Amino acid sequence: MSVSPSLSGPGAAPDRPAARALLRQLGGVALALGLLGGGYALVAQVAGDRGIAPTAASADIEVRGISVDVTGDSAEEARAKGWREAQRKAWAKIKGPKIGDSQLDGLVSAIVIEQERLGPKRYIATLGVVLDRQRASGYLGGAQQASRSAPMLLIPVEVSGGTYTAFERRNAWQRAWAGFNPGASRIDYIRPSGAGGDSLLINFGQTGRHSRAWWRSTLDQYGAADALMAFARIDHQFPGGPVNATFTARYGPDSHVLESFTLTAAGPDEVPAMLARAVVQMDGIFTGALVSGKLRPDPTLRLGGSGEVDPAIARLIDIGRAVRERAEAEAAAAAGVAPRIEAQPVTGAETGEAAVRSIVVQFATPDAAAFDAALGAVRGTAGVRGLAVTSTAIGGTSVMSVSYAGTLEELAGALEARGLTVRRGANALAISR
Repeated sequence: MSVSPSLSGPGAAPDRPAARALLRQLGGVALALGLLGGGYALVAQVAGDRGIAPTAASADIEVRGISVDVTGDSAEEARAKGWREAQRKAWAKIKGPKIGDSQLDGLVSAIVIEQERLGPKRYIATLGVVLDRQRASGYLGGAQQASRSAPMLLIPVEVSGGTYTAFERRNAWQRAWAGFNPGASRIDYIRPSGAGGDSLLINFGQTGRHSRAWWRSTLDQYGAADALMAFARIDHQFPGGPVNATFTARYGPDSHVLESFTLTAAGPDEVPAMLARAVVQMDGIFTGALVSGKLRPDPTLRLGGSGEVDPAIARLIDIGRAVRERAEAEAAAAAGVAPRIEAQPVTGAETGEAAVRSIVVQFATPDAAAFDAALGAVRGTAGVRGLAVTSTAIGGTSVMSVSYAGTLEELAGALEARGLTVRRGANALAISR
């Protein structure tokens, strides 16, 4: 009697058809696991607790770091006197005119306690004072609204232990910016939370890219006109010891350096307070750059997807060509040579280009930030040749006149493509977010 050799026996010849079938099954399982693993890896890049939403996004005017040290007949009276003194100091800090305490009470919407020590008859504290912007602007003459920047995308980058981190994971520098209230700032910050696709679109690598097309695509996702980069290099001297930090303010697709400064914390517990001070100081640098005229949206970011140059830049190019041709003609005339004249295409007058027409656009403006965001969104729409604000109503509906190369329906479609809600009317549109 003969015995068939076993697959597992030594020197046995395997059953080849059965082996091939088993290998095919194992290969299919491995492929399925690979696909599932790849999908999991893709989801893992945007999943998890990586976002920190801005906790202070009020349009009110917030003045922080007001120190008071007062006494009273009781603890309650000392606290009331301390809060009243903080209100006066905050009002003086923003250069408000002289008004009575009762009027000032009507402007203050909140008192923020940063630190306080309360005794039987003494009150020592560091406070923040929040003023209602709409009510206070009547006394400030609109100075707090003057010359606000275009919408700027903020990219905070923390450098620690040789690792550069933006929104790839939560970090202390991102948290410090999330806690900053930009209500009193003249910079219109757009602060992503870092959740979802933010970590893919905005990372440290983005700050080193120079491609205008790449930047334009990223900025369009957030309705921004340009970008600000806030770098924080944090160096721990030794575990539990002092912490030194170097902060650098940059802006634009070419990462131009504005200014750098250093701060020191006595220990790890004081790092959050140090970063909060750094945010305020960096906001001052950005504001100073705005006042000096440095902080302007890069004109090369206005290049459309079709490669069409901004009309203002095209006009300057045409003027330069005309000046050069005139100089060449004068030189040729002086030499007695007949100048050679070539036909040059005129920008904005090509055959078949749509006529430029004026279209009225209404837009909701609950605050100054919404006003600037709406202007930035419309100005960055392809085909828009210019715009002029004909009516401004902060807290209501403002009106602009848009010069557009195309029809009203084409403009409506272009605005909808930028994520705006559009309602159509008779030679007029109404937009909102």
